[in-house]
Amino acid sequence: MRIVLVGPPGAGKGTQAAFLAKNLSIPHISTGDLFRANISQGTALGKQAKAFMDAGNLVPDEVTIGMAKDRMDQPDAEDGFLLDGFPRNVSQAVALDEALKAEGVQLDGVLDLEVPEDEVVKRIAGRRTCRNDSSHVFHVTYSPPGEDGVCDVCGGELYQRGDDTEETVRRRLEVYHSETEPIIDHYKAQGLVVTISALGKVDEVTRRAMEALKKSSGEG
Repeated sequence: MRIVLVGPPGAGKGTQAAFLAKNLSIPHISTGDLFRANISQGTALGKQAKAFMDAGNLVPDEVTIGMAKDRMDQPDAEDGFLLDGFPRNVSQAVALDEALKAEGVQLDGVLDLEVPEDEVVKRIAGRRTCRNDSSHVFHVTYSPPGEDGVCDVCGGELYQRGDDTEETVRRRLEVYHSETEPIIDHYKAQGLVVTISALGKVDEVTRRAMEALKKSSGEG
């Protein structure tokens, strides 16, 4: 299956992408991983991306698209893939359509993870990260530490990252609504979109997503 995963920040795309890719035996291709791999390997596209990022600029669509095309051409993606964070806007979606058409294949579905805006803010603004180890993350409501402000793992100080504040989250949502959300209509016109609620436990959302994707592809 060839799938695009769409949803606002805080919808749990990364978590769901990992589970879905494993269940479907296809590679999970995220924009962040594409950038890191190309930059660390020193590819021509990676060098271009790094130059833009070092200058504090957004990486142009053509560079991101080039990275995505190269990754989708690798042997492990021959029978399918799950795209997470790409396409980011309609122009990238059109470029993806053209790239797949040139290969004689097409998307099987676009999974839209739906989460109310207030829930997105609650999920992200409630995060608290350990200053000693950023992989130690807690949540004031969903997974609070035993002692307020103290990491359960190492005893380090818990703090709210700058990009986790409510103000920053709402700005990220505005960018999502203006840039990324329009790709849903682009794919709806092709009859590819399946929308599910991303509320509930992780395994419940995964089961919901699997059932929706199988139904949309005619397997269910």
